[in-house]
Amino acid sequence: MPIVQTTDKTELFVKDWGEGRPVVLIHGWPLNADSWEHQALALVDAGFRAVSYDRRGFGRSGQPFGGYTYDCMADDLASVMDALDLRDATIAGFSMGGGEVARYVSRHGTAKLRSAALISSIAPFMKKTKDNPDGVDESVFTDMKDGVRKDRPQFLADFFPGFYGNDTDAGGVSQAVLQWTWNMAMMASPKATLDCIDAFGHTDLRPDMEKFDIPTLVVHGTGDQVVPIDTSGRAAAKAIKKSTLKEYDGAPHGLTATHAEQLNRDLVDFLKG
Repeated sequence: MPIVQTTDKTELFVKDWGEGRPVVLIHGWPLNADSWEHQALALVDAGFRAVSYDRRGFGRSGQPFGGYTYDCMADDLASVMDALDLRDATIAGFSMGGGEVARYVSRHGTAKLRSAALISSIAPFMKKTKDNPDGVDESVFTDMKDGVRKDRPQFLADFFPGFYGNDTDAGGVSQAVLQWTWNMAMMASPKATLDCIDAFGHTDLRPDMEKFDIPTLVVHGTGDQVVPIDTSGRAAAKAIKKSTLKEYDGAPHGLTATHAEQLNRDLVDFLKG
């Protein structure tokens, strides 16, 4: 697998599978590129080139002490695009990865892009404010950071059942998937894990939405307990002119696993359409 060096010399681990039109998959917090397993295989089988990478501080990529802002992480995405000479590409972000998609579009433009996808994405703005009343209360992010600092392994073990909706009719994964997800999360730098809570919790991406001039697929579960659909998916679809919103009834945050077949069909149909 190739290693891409960013502008500040951080090394990013990249998976580059298949041939055809490229689809760049940007993972969520606090995971890595392996979390796209179901989608990457399906995309290659459908004739696309699936490129996924570990965000700085996560997985097998370098773990610098800083750089966990969306400006920097969008520049990292640009480094991957440039190093692999990706053109006519689709960039798809899951959860936190939606922030990279949005900031890349506003910071680097869409000349190399054909389309975009926001899946269970945090965009456009997570934090509850006077002008964002459907947002998430600041105490949620504070509690997350406190949990990570106090006992990161236990916090993450407690976090993932809700992530996958294991207490709901529409969600749920096996104990093995929970363990696999925990293993991915524990590969991350604790500093990156903490700083990225601030990035996805506090970054206002609403101005970035205005820069989208490409077809954009928005997929979100109505049962998402981590990133509420009104805060994110519905707001993003409303803000992006060329968007298509697909709501998965009752689906949890981690629908890349719980609703993998449905998501794969929708992604491939969108890409071919």
